[in-house]
Amino acid sequence: MQQNRCPIDVISVCSASGEIRPLRFRMEDEHHELLCVNIDEVISSKPIQYVGIEAQIFLCRATVRGKQWLFELKYTIRSHNWCLHRRVC
Repeated sequence: MQQNRCPIDVISVCSASGEIRPLRFRMEDEHHELLCVNIDEVISSKPIQYVGIEAQIFLCRATVRGKQWLFELKYTIRSHNWCLHRRVC
């Protein structure tokens, strides 16, 4: 498993009940090129609290450059920040 924890740009949608769901994100790859990723499926989401910081972790699946990615996105509620938390190669 590869740990990234890099900040990313995310397009998400909020339901009428307040649930948030990521749709796509943009990040810089190892060659410093922008990579846009459409999320195929949100497998699960879970709230976490660590040292008083509330966040939501989303386990997602996407096809990137012909390969399946399984990764976690972390949304920090108070600061409204998204990051690529963890990616399974």
